[in-house]
Amino acid sequence: MGTLIDASVLIAAERSRLASWDLDATDEVGIAAITASELLHGVLRASRTHRPQREAFVESILSTVRVYPFGVIEARLYARLWVDATAKGTSPGVHDLLVAATALALGWRVATVNRRHFDRIPGPSVIGPGA
Repeated sequence: MGTLIDASVLIAAERSRLASWDLDATDEVGIAAITASELLHGVLRASRTHRPQREAFVESILSTVRVYPFGVIEARLYARLWVDATAKGTSPGVHDLLVAATALALGWRVATVNRRHFDRIPGPSVIGPGA
């Protein structure tokens, strides 16, 4: 089993606010391309004071964690998740749907600090921080 890491987890790690997780040491981990984009967006929005530290953190992630692209398979899954969520009367965030579709394409689960965001998406299994 693999785990796709949501941006919320990485942001919590950067801020030293990360609780324990139920990850097996043999789990493969990665991030979705949209997560890389979210992290880079955070670098560009950071103040001059915080930018070097944030950029170093993000670049270390991008150089050590595999980034999974969004292709046609993910697009098909995204469309299905979007339709299913809308039919249930929910409207998950676009980025969360992209992460969920990527996780489903890989057959992986999603690790997130924001479980409620992913609970609105009928799709991948989701894990959150432990107590």
